[in-house]
This record gives sequence, C-alpha cells and structure tokens, in this order.
Amino acid sequence: MRAYTHPVAEDFTLGRLFHALSDPVRLEIVCQLSTVDEATCGELDGGRPKSSVSHHFRILREAGLVRTRVAGTVHQNSLRRAELDARFPGLMEAVIKQIVSNPVVSEAS
Repeated sequence: MRAYTHPVAEDFTLGRLFHALSDPVRLEIVCQLSTVDEATCGELDGGRPKSSVSHHFRILREAGLVRTRVAGTVHQNSLRRAELDARFPGLMEAVIKQIVSNPVVSEAS
C-alpha cells in the first residue's frame, strides 16, 4: 500500500478546513477521532461504502485534519490536533465542543 501525503501545518487554510468540516459524515469522523489516539477506517466508517469513506478521508487529509498511517493492510487515522491548535488556536476545541453539544445526524453517503 502506498503512503499518503499530508500538508504541512503552514499550508492549512481555513477555507479547506471549513469545507472539510461542512459535511456531517466528516464532522462525525472528526468527533470520533477527538476521543482516541488512532482508529482504523473500519472503526470510523459507520457502515458506509468503502468508496464513500475513502472520499471523506481524502478531503480530511487534504485539509490537514487527519493523518493516515499505513500499518500493513490497515489504515490508522489520527486527528492532527496539536498542529491544528498551533496554527488556529482554539478552533478545534470550539468545533469539537459544538459537535458534542449538538450531534449531527449524518446522511448515508
């Protein structure tokens, strides 16, 4: 399996972050990742098709929200919280607090 590329923190933009967070499925993934160190795609897929989940993780990776590490045949995902907090102080705390207090019902996509 190929390794994934991830943007450096200096390349994170609010536009990309907000676009990535504008989808309820991706918000749910970010919320789940905020409670663990790492999780596999299977643990985060919510029963969605693999192609849909791959698309959502690509958007999250490109925005800088998620780091995907390949471990054999498994993809381990983690929230890039420290880098996000350094670049945009308080943003992820506010986003996660909002998600937790107002859970979104995700659409099957």
